[in-house]
Amino acid sequence: MHSWLLLALLILILSCTSVADTPKGFLAKSIKLPGGDVKYVVYVPRSYEPDKPMPAIVFLNGHGECGTDGWKQVYHLGGAINLNADKWPFIVMFPQKQVADHQWEEEEPMVMAILNKTLSEYGIDKTRVYLTGLSQGGHGTWAIASMHPDLFAAIAAVCGYGTKEMAEKVAKLPTWVFHGDADTTVEPERSQEMVDWIKDAGGSPKFTVYPGVGHNSWDKAYREEDLGAWFLEHMNVER
Repeated sequence: MHSWLLLALLILILSCTSVADTPKGFLAKSIKLPGGDVKYVVYVPRSYEPDKPMPAIVFLNGHGECGTDGWKQVYHLGGAINLNADKWPFIVMFPQKQVADHQWEEEEPMVMAILNKTLSEYGIDKTRVYLTGLSQGGHGTWAIASMHPDLFAAIAAVCGYGTKEMAEKVAKLPTWVFHGDADTTVEPERSQEMVDWIKDAGGSPKFTVYPGVGHNSWDKAYREEDLGAWFLEHMNVER
């Protein structure tokens, strides 16, 4: 059995209904879009209380988790949450990129529809909505944030790639970038150039490079760093 399927089964077991009749855990969802129904997942922490707005994260998956099953995209960040849920006191949205050969900006309408639907269903602090993703999702982080630079309070791009135009559009955002210096799938220079372009545009990104680490820099970023706590240091005062 595939590891992602095992995780999905574990997630279903761990998900439960708790006080205030609000289901908690990793919840299977779907949304009607012009092209048909799209499956996705929303993680609701056990500490969630509807009358106390909670911060939120949108997570964008990589190439290997694309599809229409609605679960594979949960694997990496979901695994980190299962290991230490206390580090992730967020509503987390897991849209799934449908087509592996697309870039995330091509599926931006789906991302925004899921975000808006989740905002309507849960008590979310709209000043603390964050965006992160890995590999193709790292690129998606740059792309989606550049399309909505006033929406997110902070972003974290893991082993991603982007353009100078994207970097300039997100320069004002608090940004944490991660990459392994032995990555041969997406060269670390792709993150370095984004960091340099942001600095040239007046930004101050945080950049963590993992020596000897290949493409999988996400385990360290999501499991070993205090990314959740760093997110919570930032809020979007314009919202």
